[in-house]
Amino acid sequence: MKAFTYTTCSPSLFVVLMVLCLSTGVSSQLTTDFYVTSCPNVFKVVRRVVVNALKNEMRMAASLLRLHFHDCFVNGCDGSILLDGSDGEKFAFPNINSARGFDVVDSIKTAVENECNGTVSCADILAIAARDSVVLSGGPTWKVLLGRRDGLVANQTGANSNLPSPFDSINTIITKFAAVGLNTTDVVALSGGHTIGLARCVTFNNRLSNFSTTESVDPTLDSSMAADLQGLCSQSSDGNATTALDRNSTDVFDNHYFKNLLSQKGLLSSDQGLFSSDEGVAATEGLVQIYSNSSSAFFSDFVISMIKMGSISPLTGSAGEIRRNCRAVN
Repeated sequence: MKAFTYTTCSPSLFVVLMVLCLSTGVSSQLTTDFYVTSCPNVFKVVRRVVVNALKNEMRMAASLLRLHFHDCFVNGCDGSILLDGSDGEKFAFPNINSARGFDVVDSIKTAVENECNGTVSCADILAIAARDSVVLSGGPTWKVLLGRRDGLVANQTGANSNLPSPFDSINTIITKFAAVGLNTTDVVALSGGHTIGLARCVTFNNRLSNFSTTESVDPTLDSSMAADLQGLCSQSSDGNATTALDRNSTDVFDNHYFKNLLSQKGLLSSDQGLFSSDEGVAATEGLVQIYSNSSSAFFSDFVISMIKMGSISPLTGSAGEIRRNCRAVN
């Protein structure tokens, strides 16, 4: 396992505050010091469990980041992805056999409950754990806005329709982001989260269907990479074999993801589409070039986009509840 590293690269406080002020009243309901009195050690408690989880499996950083992302895109950031039940979001197509880290969230919740019972929401735990996962992978840090409450229902239908798919066109993904108040810069910056983690063959073998040759049927995929992937994802496989989303630095949060796109080595079609879109999305192509040349530019925009995403339609005040068990309503 690679050693944990830290970075001080982050946007200025002024920039972050401007983002929060421009958010339409939603972020103002969340604060960075929400638990300063009711649970002052919450950050230490969450960090301790996340550190132990990453020592056991560094891939968990990407899994926890993805849980926060997939939670916020459905019903807002309300912890609904954590709810058990056959109609739960975790059993929607984008999540089943894919979303993971639920046991780690359970461990965090238990530790937090032991520290301050019935105080910290599961939705806030996801937001803190996502930040810690990025930092412990070498990425930027930021002050997490808190005060979310947990939802009472899951939305499997919404998960199936609202979550961006690796098979979606870039314009479709931009539309899905816009539906929750995120813009094209957010699309590209948050896609950079794919600098860590793995993906299953089933999510990219649509680019490898021509197994009679060593070349990809997708002209935007590097031919040597296609040959490697065809060896991994044979026609007889079940599609569950995995490979790194960023094959240069699997466990390190950096800007190599964007460098890969310049040389047609994005793993998912939705990744490579940011730079090789047949729909001519010039805005995404320009951002890819900027981020590939400047990790500080990527980190700065990623932080801003994470804060915006974490502020999608939170339940606050007396709405929802504080779940005692993240998998079930009280």
